[in-house]
Amino acid sequence: MLSMTPSEKKAIDTMRAMAADAVQAAKSGHPGTPMALSPIAYLLYNERMKFDPNRPNWPGRDRFVLSIGHASTLIYTTLHFAGVKALDAAGKPTSESAVSLDDLKSFRQLGSRCAGHPEYGRVAGVETTTGPLGAGVATSVGMAAADRWLADRYNKPGFELFSSDVYALCGDGCMMEGLASEAASLAGHLKLGNLCWIYDQNRITIEGNTELAFTESVADRFAAYGWNVLNVDDVNDLPALREAFDAFKATADRPTLIIAKSRIAFGAPTKEGKESAHGAPLGDDEVAGAKKFYGMDPEVKFAADADVYETFASNLGQRGPEASAAWDALFAEYRKAYPELAAELDAIFAGTLPTGWDAALQPFPADAKGLASRASSGKVLNDVAAGVPWLVGGSADLAPSNCTWLKAEDAGEFGPNSVGRNFRFGVRENAMGAIANGLTLSGLRSYCATFFVFSDYMRPAIRLAALQEIPTLFIFTHDSICVGEDGPTHQPIEHLASLRAIPNLNVFRPADANEVVESYRVALNSTKTPSVLALTRQNLPTLDREKYASAAGVARGAYVLADCDGTPDAILIASGSEVALCLEAREALAAEGLKVRVVSAPCLDLFARQPQEYRESVLPKAVKARVGVELGVEQGWGRLIGDCGRFLGMNGFGDSAPAGVLLKHFGFVPERVVELVKESIADANA
Repeated sequence: MLSMTPSEKKAIDTMRAMAADAVQAAKSGHPGTPMALSPIAYLLYNERMKFDPNRPNWPGRDRFVLSIGHASTLIYTTLHFAGVKALDAAGKPTSESAVSLDDLKSFRQLGSRCAGHPEYGRVAGVETTTGPLGAGVATSVGMAAADRWLADRYNKPGFELFSSDVYALCGDGCMMEGLASEAASLAGHLKLGNLCWIYDQNRITIEGNTELAFTESVADRFAAYGWNVLNVDDVNDLPALREAFDAFKATADRPTLIIAKSRIAFGAPTKEGKESAHGAPLGDDEVAGAKKFYGMDPEVKFAADADVYETFASNLGQRGPEASAAWDALFAEYRKAYPELAAELDAIFAGTLPTGWDAALQPFPADAKGLASRASSGKVLNDVAAGVPWLVGGSADLAPSNCTWLKAEDAGEFGPNSVGRNFRFGVRENAMGAIANGLTLSGLRSYCATFFVFSDYMRPAIRLAALQEIPTLFIFTHDSICVGEDGPTHQPIEHLASLRAIPNLNVFRPADANEVVESYRVALNSTKTPSVLALTRQNLPTLDREKYASAAGVARGAYVLADCDGTPDAILIASGSEVALCLEAREALAAEGLKVRVVSAPCLDLFARQPQEYRESVLPKAVKARVGVELGVEQGWGRLIGDCGRFLGMNGFGDSAPAGVLLKHFGFVPERVVELVKESIADANA
């Protein structure tokens, strides 16, 4: 073994063997990469990272992201031997181990903290959920940007509270993903000197050697991105790794990529360096052979000698608590010198918002001409930003169209040589979503924006936000065929249904400017649920709230906007721009003596979570004649309109023409709504 002391070698080899044992016990998993990369994890935690195992969520810490999430036993074994403490529901450290030996023995089993891929919130010390390749490194860009932003706003002379580094461990798969390329390009442009990616170049994929499909020079590519590129010929060479990390620390004007060569399943007698070691247990004989190579007893499973724990305790266990205690003392003095800024940081650390953050939110007056909801959103977003100083975000090169630029004089721009609240993500939708998640995971409130049709490019990031229970805000404009002349490539059809299918995601499609206000209020008050805003390009009339119900009903997901005397003959249900259409149809039906209720349903997800009594009050079972109206596919509407209901929506793609022409062509006119209501009534009475 190259350049390791006996204690280092024993600790690293014990980590390797523990990872192999965990996969073998689970009868599934990925043993090869953890066995190869234990030297990197050992060195980062024991020598390099500012990290307190007793306080894994300490604000001043460095962050480690395992982008190759399939190698999850690497981080689990590291957290176990490092003695990292678990957190309670309030985020306070406990005396319990974050990853116990029993957790490792029950790897990938129901109830174990050690899931197949690392999950944020499930294990203290896991900074973000990873597994989809490329997502982790992209998220790490947001974390590095967040630290720069926090440092710029809160660091003062003599008070360097924020100076953290972000390390992300990735592999050949991550390097192939376009998501990682998008993120790396932006990170290089932004000159994020506190970001270090460590690329495990083992040249193995599931199908075989990377030569099958991946022959580019990654080093040249990253040099072209503006990165500092370093090489380590063998991950077992600890002095070479140290030298690379020193070079990273000495580089302030650009991110660093360390290309570290390894052999998958290092030490396995017949599977080292082979694709068969990637995604399946090695087998008892192979694990035993690896343990012999390490100089360990092949018969002992889950070996955990006391001196291995002591190796971590005498290094990380000393450095980490000392660093966090010094930070606490500095923050106590900072609180005296800068009480208002300290109060902001308290809220950031707690995940709360300032008292009265929504004071600037005001109702919009009734206006028949109205505003496009993207325009009212732009005003509301700026009002929210005035009350939440750490709200940051931007657009994928569409800020003028999305109306997402923060206009305050002190908002500024986040760029290579500046630190502000407005991010220019470029045409990089997938990376934008992941980076926004990284900002959110760092305590900031982040948003990102593009056209609704391009949410397809962002679905992985949106899904991971929902899975991690983080409140990233995704703003999408140009929400329907009313995009018009740009044609079906730019007209969302299935996107509402697609995003509504993601658990723990609130999808808002507001009907007017006041529903936009209330959608923001709900989204910002959410602490564990991300939100989507689907907004129009075309104007929407601002409804007269003295005539119709208050937009505060948005908080319930759906509400009775316009009612009738007695039991309705039919109920019209719509979201977004189609609500005004339903109000027109209601007037026409009333002229024929029919009693119709109109329900605005800006967020079907929220409505589905309301108590049965409330849902019954809005959509009584006794009223079976119902018509749903939405410029999208019908999927998901069945539970609202029932067996006798009708749906006016899109059955195919749109077309290229002015918006008004398209609405008539596809039947989104009051006359068609009236016809469908009569059909539904007849069906209900049959």
